[in-house]
Amino acid sequence: MAWVVDTCILLDVLEDHPEFGEASARILDRLADDGLTICPVTYTELAPAFEGNLSVQDEFLTEVGVDFRQDWLWEDTVRSHEVWNDFVQRKRKGLVPKRPLADVLIGSFASRHQGLITRNQDDFAAILPDLTIRVPSPTEG
Repeated sequence: MAWVVDTCILLDVLEDHPEFGEASARILDRLADDGLTICPVTYTELAPAFEGNLSVQDEFLTEVGVDFRQDWLWEDTVRSHEVWNDFVQRKRKGLVPKRPLADVLIGSFASRHQGLITRNQDDFAAILPDLTIRVPSPTEG
């Protein structure tokens, strides 16, 4: 089962982020044999980085080895519905900080896959504590 790649990891690689670019590329290389995919929300979030050019974006994702044509399933909708409701209830009680809906959607999509590759481990763990998360390490050789 494939790993879902969060938007920040792909932007690290694309922009050769000074602190995380190499680490993000390494973790993608290391987990590539399991398969890499993105949530349709991530595909949308990447649009500005490619100035809306679908073919250039698709070429980048292909070069990185990320499947970008996975469908959003009803199962993803049901999971995100549950997760968003739970999150908003906890937010109203002051138990968690505000998070964008995109994180809920990406995390819910990742929950039916092997897990999520992200630098925002704490954010996703607050939303989906049972989600398997892999984080790039800048100090890892």
